[in-house]
Amino acid sequence: MFIVTNSWHRSGVPIREADRSEVLYLFGNEGPRPDYWMRREMCRFALYLGREIPISSLITDPANSMIHQSFSSHEQESPLNGDGFGLAWYVPDLSDEPALFKDVTPAWNNLNLTNLARVTRSRCVVAHVRAATPGLGVAQSNCHPFSWGPFSFVHNGVVGGYVKNKRLFLERLSTKAFQRISGSTDSEFFFALFSDHYRCSGPDEDRLQAMASALASTIEEVEELRRRTGTDEPSFLNLAVTDGYSGVCARYCSPGRAKAHTLYFCTGPRCRFGDDSDKTTTSHPVPRAVIVASEPLSQDRNWTSLKANSLLLINRDLGVEARPLAHAEDSPAESPVFAHAGAM
Repeated sequence: MFIVTNSWHRSGVPIREADRSEVLYLFGNEGPRPDYWMRREMCRFALYLGREIPISSLITDPANSMIHQSFSSHEQESPLNGDGFGLAWYVPDLSDEPALFKDVTPAWNNLNLTNLARVTRSRCVVAHVRAATPGLGVAQSNCHPFSWGPFSFVHNGVVGGYVKNKRLFLERLSTKAFQRISGSTDSEFFFALFSDHYRCSGPDEDRLQAMASALASTIEEVEELRRRTGTDEPSFLNLAVTDGYSGVCARYCSPGRAKAHTLYFCTGPRCRFGDDSDKTTTSHPVPRAVIVASEPLSQDRNWTSLKANSLLLINRDLGVEARPLAHAEDSPAESPVFAHAGAM
C-alpha cells in the first residue's frame, strides 16, 4: 500500500469514509494513479503583512484558521494537510532574517505551535500546512517555509515533471543555490532557482520589482523544463515570497485541462481576525494589513480571488497590484469549491 501519511488518525481526528475512498482512488495499492494531479490539491498557506498582531490571529483564532485547514480545509477535494507545518515570522529589531519553526507532526496536534502563536507577535507572518507530494518524503527538511537571507517562501502545488526528472531540473541551479538545498522537494528546488534569478537583478533595482521579476522568470524556466521532459503532468504554482516588508505571490497553472488552485487576498480595513466581530479598523487611507491565503480565513465576503496566471505585488506601504504573468497562456479554469464537514 502506498503510504500517504502516517499522521491523519492522530489527536482523535478521523478520516471520513469519503476521504478514505478518495485516498484509495488516488493511490490504490500500487502507488499514485497517472492522473492523481487532476484531483489533488496539496498544502495550504497564508501570508500576512501589516500592523503587528499575535501569530494566533492566523493559526488558531479565525473560523478557518491554518490549524483548521490542516484537518478540514474547505477548497480542496481531500481536506487533510497533516504532513507537517511551518511558520516564518520577522522581528526586525533583532534580525533582518526570519525566525522559523517547523515540524513533521500535524499542526492540529502540536501544542508548541499553539503556545508559541499565542504569545508571539509580528508584522509579517508566513504559515504553511503540508500535504506531501507523492514520492517526496515527510521530513522536517521538506516542511515550508524555506528561507534564504531575508526571504521566506512557501508553495502550494507541484512542479510538473520534477519527481521523475529531478536531475534535469537540479542541473539548472548554480553551485551556491544547489548547496543550500537540504530536502527533496520540488518547492525547495523552485526557491533555489528563484534565488539564482534574484541575484541577477541590478544593484539599483527596486527590491519588490526584483522579487516579482525573479518569481516570474523562475515560473517561466520551470515550465520550459517541464515541456522538455515531455510529461503530461502540469505545474501548479501558488507561491508566496516575502522579505518581511513587502511580498510577491503567484497563482499559476500550466495550460491544458487542469484547474488552477485557489488563492485569495484581503486588504486594509476589510481584513478580519478571530470571529466576525473582530475587525481591523483604520481611518488612514493607506491599508494597514494584507492577507494572502489559499482559502479565506473568515466567513465574510471581503476576500478577492486572485486571477489565475497572475502575480500579486504587496509594497512596503501595503498597497497591492495584481499583474498578469507575461508569458502565461490563457488563464485555466477556476478550481471548484468543495464542502466538507464543518465547512463555513
